[in-house]
Amino acid sequence: MTQGPAPRPLSDESLSDLLGKQQFGTLATVKRDGHPHLTTMLYSWDPGARVVRFSTTADRIKVGHLRRDPRAALHVQGGDVWSFAVAEGEAEVSAPTTLPGDAVGRELLGVIPQAAKPEDEDAFLRQLVAERRVVIRLKVDRLYGTALDISG
Repeated sequence: MTQGPAPRPLSDESLSDLLGKQQFGTLATVKRDGHPHLTTMLYSWDPGARVVRFSTTADRIKVGHLRRDPRAALHVQGGDVWSFAVAEGEAEVSAPTTLPGDAVGRELLGVIPQAAKPEDEDAFLRQLVAERRVVIRLKVDRLYGTALDISG
């Protein structure tokens, strides 16, 4: 049996592009016992600031994990099962949005993909307040990932 091609590391630019092309990934936080907690999340990647933003509610388990231990990672699948990107860093959790249209609410609007923007923005901002939504900001200090070039 011959060994196929080895995975090749992706450049920082390729990793950033992959993060920008996807909308969903797996966020890993650290549970109290040290084990990872994994959850699929919609995210928004800001390559200039090297920040990944997520919308969630203040009462979620991952919020408690991040407030206790801010270390986190986002795993994003590439275009095939052999390619991926991981963004690691420390996360901060905003205060909940409390007034429709406040700074947190406006930031949360930025997490939503353009194609899914709400028609009634005011109603959406009120909903964010009612749900006690927060922004998780993962400040990325390390990107890594690979691709495997296989001809079909």
